[in-house]
Amino acid sequence: MTNLAAQPGVIPYVDNHDGPRRLLTVDMRPFPSMRLTYVPFASIDGRQYVVSWGSVMFEIPADRNVHVSVHMQTNYGAGSSATPFASIVLAPHHEPVRLATQLTSQGGSILPVG
Repeated sequence: MTNLAAQPGVIPYVDNHDGPRRLLTVDMRPFPSMRLTYVPFASIDGRQYVVSWGSVMFEIPADRNVHVSVHMQTNYGAGSSATPFASIVLAPHHEPVRLATQLTSQGGSILPVG
């Protein structure tokens, strides 16, 4: 476990990686009326995590590309359905990164902040 993963609230990187790591914060923001009926998901290099609305922190590799995607799912009504998602590939870098998401029932966006 690295120092980043030892911090409270940081989800550790679980795939095999021996190189340096950095902190990723994803701000999960739904369209206001969706907060009650949709569950947010974040994926890091294909590993899917059920997360909560608000800021979520992950430990990610700093020395290679990392694929980040977000989407929502609902179990409301007769079945579950996934909504469109947003994704980004982060280039190698050693500084922390923060992403802002805006998710709607029609799609979403995910962009670096700062």
